[in-house]
Amino acid sequence: MDLLADYGLFPIAAAVLAAFGSAFVRGLTGFGMAILIVPILALALTPIEAVLLTNFLSLFIGMSEIRRLVRGAERSAWTIIALVVLTTPVGLYLLSITSPNLARIVIAMIAISAFAAILLPRRSKPGHHPATTGGVGVLSGLMTGYAGMPGPPVVPYYVGRDIPREMAKASMLLIFTCASTTGLASGAALGVLDWTLPLLAVLLFPAVLLGNVLGNRASGRIEDRTWRICVGVVLGGAAAAALWKAVA
Repeated sequence: MDLLADYGLFPIAAAVLAAFGSAFVRGLTGFGMAILIVPILALALTPIEAVLLTNFLSLFIGMSEIRRLVRGAERSAWTIIALVVLTTPVGLYLLSITSPNLARIVIAMIAISAFAAILLPRRSKPGHHPATTGGVGVLSGLMTGYAGMPGPPVVPYYVGRDIPREMAKASMLLIFTCASTTGLASGAALGVLDWTLPLLAVLLFPAVLLGNVLGNRASGRIEDRTWRICVGVVLGGAAAAALWKAVA
């Protein structure tokens, strides 16, 4: 299927605006790009195409700042990444064999649980039990394959602890970049990756790059409490949207 030929002027404009806006949120909060852009892309693409296109965009922007992410990430990020690599193919396979309605319900429940977790008081201790880290990695991998959204399990894990904001952001973004790579590899292995998607990703990438730069600048100008409020607002909006799609 020629995705570019199937796109009209309005879908292209909507995709560009969604790419810019979601990347701005990514730069501001350290997450949120997939949560915001996948539902919009799914209006013109199949769910699997929307997920894989988002993986391309996430990989492109992640690689543009990979040195900073590796330098600033917490060590736990590598444990989560290893588990994401193992479980993403399972999530993508489940997506390919389940109905869209069931997928929406599962995504909504995870998004709501993530929003609830972010409302809990912050842990004064910076560490987490290894079992918690493992659970976050497994769930993040399943969500990467199933919805292109590794964020809901990862965000409360890092934002809910008393660690520096830049370490939390770098850890999350490093995980999301590696998760995108795993998602694309899984899509290729399962034969569901349309190779016209990279071209569409290249066309959308300038909007993603600009949005991410502006978001990073805005993040550096706000206080830590304001940043955490922004994280909660984005997660809450994503949970509400996911719930609406599940029941509509």
